Amino acid sequence: MNFLPKRRAPRHLLAAALSALLLATNTPAIAAPGAHGPGGEHLDGPATMRAGSSLPRIEAKSEAFELVAELRAGELAIVIDRYESNEPVLGAKVEVESGALKAVAAFRAEQGDYAVTDAALLKALAVPGEHGLVFTLVAGNDNDLLDGTLVSAAAARAAAGDHGLAQGGDGHGHGHGLERAAWIGAGVATLGLIGGIVWWRRRRRGAGQSQGGL
Repeated sequence: MNFLPKRRAPRHLLAAALSALLLATNTPAIAAPGAHGPGGEHLDGPATMRAGSSLPRIEAKSEAFELVAELRAGELAIVIDRYESNEPVLGAKVEVESGALKAVAAFRAEQGDYAVTDAALLKALAVPGEHGLVFTLVAGNDNDLLDGTLVSAAAARAAAGDHGLAQGGDGHGHGHGLERAAWIGAGVATLGLIGGIVWWRRRRRGAGQSQGGL
């Protein structure tokens, strides 16, 4: 009777199981550039805007264009893309209007965005509350109007808190949902790989017993 040495599961299978677990638990859910939601909306803003910024922000779109504007210290920064292709719109003429106030946005070639620095308009937008904005855009032979609402300061924080409570009851419902989904995915991937290792070991054991009986 031949006794075969016990074989351990291949190291590459164990490494794959560990990698799958780490990847699923540490990788955030990120929308790919140009991704669209069920209603056709882009799931990501123009690429040069900082993700996760807590500054007051407005997003607006039309059939041809989309823009994201962010109220920063001393400026209203604006990034504009073509809606279908996500191609940046550079060197266009942009005017911003809020109530009786109007200002021209200057194009900044080095950053690929536009900036409004008009003191009166910035002062009005900094007041806590909701501010309706209209953007007039002329890009080559194309022109369009885009509008939306900018929520500033205390109003923005209140809106964020209400949204979080509606999602999960503790202000972090969305984040908890993503974390829970990541752990579930990790568990499924790991169980699948462990099942493969068990099947491999049983197959090797059965082969050893068959050879030992000869």
